[in-house]
Amino acid sequence: MTQVIWIVLAVLVTFSVGYLGYSKYLARFLELDADSETPAHKYEDGQEYVPSKKPVLLGHHFSSIAGGAPIVGPITAGVIWGWVPALLWIAIGNPLMGSVHDFVSLSSSLRHEGKSIGYIIGEYVGEGGKNMLLWFAFLTIILVVAVFALVVGIVFNSYPEVVTASLVYIALALAFGVYLYQLNGPFLPGTVLFVAGVFAGVWVGIQYPIALFEPTAGRTADMAVTVLIGGSGSWVPGASALGGNTAAWIPVIMLYAAVASALPVWVLLQPRDYLSSFLLYAGVGGALIAIIAGTLLGSASQPLVVDSSIGAFNGFWGAESAGLFPLFPLLFITIACGTISGFHSLVSSGTTAKQLDKETDARLIGYGGMLGEGLLASVALATLAVAGLPEASGGIGAALPTFAGGGGIVLTSLGIPASFGAPFMALVLVSFLLTSTDTAVRLGRYMMEEIVGLPAGQTTSGFSVGGGLRSTLGELGRGRYTNPVIQCVFAYIMVVSGQWTVLWGLFGGANQLLAALALLAGTVWLANWSDDKQLYSTGVPMAIMVTITVLGLAWLAFFQNIYQTIIVGGASGVQLFATVVQSLLALVLIGLALALVKKGYDNIGTVRDRGPAGAVEPGDD
Repeated sequence: MTQVIWIVLAVLVTFSVGYLGYSKYLARFLELDADSETPAHKYEDGQEYVPSKKPVLLGHHFSSIAGGAPIVGPITAGVIWGWVPALLWIAIGNPLMGSVHDFVSLSSSLRHEGKSIGYIIGEYVGEGGKNMLLWFAFLTIILVVAVFALVVGIVFNSYPEVVTASLVYIALALAFGVYLYQLNGPFLPGTVLFVAGVFAGVWVGIQYPIALFEPTAGRTADMAVTVLIGGSGSWVPGASALGGNTAAWIPVIMLYAAVASALPVWVLLQPRDYLSSFLLYAGVGGALIAIIAGTLLGSASQPLVVDSSIGAFNGFWGAESAGLFPLFPLLFITIACGTISGFHSLVSSGTTAKQLDKETDARLIGYGGMLGEGLLASVALATLAVAGLPEASGGIGAALPTFAGGGGIVLTSLGIPASFGAPFMALVLVSFLLTSTDTAVRLGRYMMEEIVGLPAGQTTSGFSVGGGLRSTLGELGRGRYTNPVIQCVFAYIMVVSGQWTVLWGLFGGANQLLAALALLAGTVWLANWSDDKQLYSTGVPMAIMVTITVLGLAWLAFFQNIYQTIIVGGASGVQLFATVVQSLLALVLIGLALALVKKGYDNIGTVRDRGPAGAVEPGDD
């Protein structure tokens, strides 16, 4: 049988070549200068623009981009098409496309005052293109918040231990922020003390698990869980589809995200992401080391080989029980964040660009951070290979327990009991998700600030209403405290509708399409910067992603939804409504992408036809 270590080695080889070779070329190509003033210094305000130490910012960036998708996607794709196609897309696509996407998005934002990709493309193709992209990004953010809050609720229901552990590390993060930024405590001793506290929180969580209502996961049946409210929670909105405990956690998570997104970054975002990064590094790095040790020493509780239920290649149409999906283009949409993700461009050109201390830090944080997410995706694929999956169409309900359960098996190679390792890996997943969720809400506010209009370095509370309906709506939409509420309300409505299939499909399509548009923004920026700049590094991945996304969304809209669900399946009622909405949104996304690509192509052609005299300096307003 095939050993799981080959999955790890393949990724480590291609990622090492990418970082040591390709990223170094890109850094020279982008002319990063350690002495140039970054937006974090130029607009430093103690709120959003805050120069950060490289390890602290790497922790924030990595934690923010690595949500649940790089775990769910590879596991789902591995089950449907086999582990080999999934591995190849991660190992090859990440260093050539995803890491380039993140690196260029961050670098371009640095040269445009820390503004978003929407602002950047608007500088060159016009205000209409800017607003189209910003609105698209804002709607994508709401989908991200909805999906991630739902996944956290599912994990909290399956692993009540993680609830307590999460509360401990959030409290420690608040204390660490005060220690670091208000008391000016020494960095390294503080890191040791507070990181130790975070890991101790895992033990506290195992001893004192918490739930809002009676958890429904089978593994909690004999567990001494402290139930805060009691009963089944059947009256909670969404309980019929999700279960009372899961449904009840979702608004709590969204409330946390709204509050956290409104706080200054030094209060919670920076210290929490830095501390949680050690959990993430331990989870991803520990699993990689455990796979190597378990293979070489045979120290795992069971052989680290690919389970017989997981095929190497299940054919172009995938596993029959999954519904027969074509490998091209759906594999490349199913595995999004482990290879390339549009959400990362919002993080790179949102919170990260506003905190970068030196331009040269962008190579490690942008390119290297995305490679880290690829390692997470490979670990997720390895946990699937070890644990196996009896149901080919288990979806998210099967993917999440597989990651924690398989991770627990892998960590036994290091002498860690599976009873501790599985909850720890579940906490690793939640750490990714919580940081991504409130960062997404903060980014959504940034998007709206640019749509409505707010100078760089300025914020507004959202309560200064008056001056007419348009002025009031603008103030509410861009407000530090009001905008997060608006986002979370719409996200919550989508979650409690119970239409998970629609929600996940929209998220996947919107996310990958946003990646194509971010690469378009980078290509347009480079074309306008200098006539000598080659456009292949961003232009080729952009063309690939536009093709994949358009074909994938067309397949979902016309074949899977209209033909299979409506014509053949005879959908009616709520299912019919959801299917029609999904199809219409897919077609709107396709039209939006093609329109923006046309605008970008026309701009590039105009600039290059003018020759060197037509080029502008990067960030020239």
